[in-house]
Amino acid sequence: MKLSRHHLAAFAAFFIWGFFPIPLRWLAGYASGQILFFRVLLSLLLLLLIHGLGRREAVRQTRAQWQAATASERRAVLFSTLVGGALLTSNWLLFIYVINEVSVQAGSFAYLICPILTALLGFVVLREKLRRNQWLAIGLAAASCGLLGSGEFRTLGMSLVVATTYAAYLISQRRLQGYDRLVLLTVQLALSALVILPLAPLLGAQPVAGFQDGHLLLVALLLSTVFTIIPLFLNLYALNVLPSGTVGIFMYLNPLLSFLLAFLYFGEQATGLQLAAYGIIFLSIGLYNWRGRAVG
Repeated sequence: MKLSRHHLAAFAAFFIWGFFPIPLRWLAGYASGQILFFRVLLSLLLLLLIHGLGRREAVRQTRAQWQAATASERRAVLFSTLVGGALLTSNWLLFIYVINEVSVQAGSFAYLICPILTALLGFVVLREKLRRNQWLAIGLAAASCGLLGSGEFRTLGMSLVVATTYAAYLISQRRLQGYDRLVLLTVQLALSALVILPLAPLLGAQPVAGFQDGHLLLVALLLSTVFTIIPLFLNLYALNVLPSGTVGIFMYLNPLLSFLLAFLYFGEQATGLQLAAYGIIFLSIGLYNWRGRAVG
């Protein structure tokens, strides 16, 4: 396979995301809701700036596309956008909490099983077919979760919640094929900001104090630019040419790097049972991506 700049873009996107736990840990002393508030707000402001400076035509085309659609399609797009925004915001909040309050391993495991969980949800919700080897991979992933659960149920539970919210987000966005993803993401973050602002006290966010905190603002800006907007652009650039399956292979780079950080940078430890579970999930990933004969 000849590598192109689109392959490099996909690699770079997930490579960057793999190091996401480092800046998150710089904010370990802050409430997860406070970090979420500023990540959403700053990401939204950056996206609005980008659309205003160079993507006005994309915004106009997306609006015209939605207006020209049938009433049923408009309702479906609106519903998927609203649900997607809620799921993405929930995923961001949960991931921040898991990395800072549980462990980097738990966050890494969540995104390691996410593609397999997405396939299972695709079968249940969208009636997508799965190959025999993919069903076996799902079974192995379940066995891996069983091993982790017998060791520490809370860690497994948090990993599964993070993975489920992101998998559900991906499934909800499949109904939005053909629409500009970056424009819809901007809409989702705008809706998220409208919800988060009045709920800030319940989330532990303190907007006024946050705007006076230089450390929080600087790291939140780093999260919003280097670890949100830039890899999103790279990922979308890659998806313009590469099949989603090819880009999906690069997705595993993210949790693999996070696992390495957990052990080599953050000094986390793993029991023999956890290592066995990780080994099984790696085996299931290889099996899931093996091109066997399609079912049916």
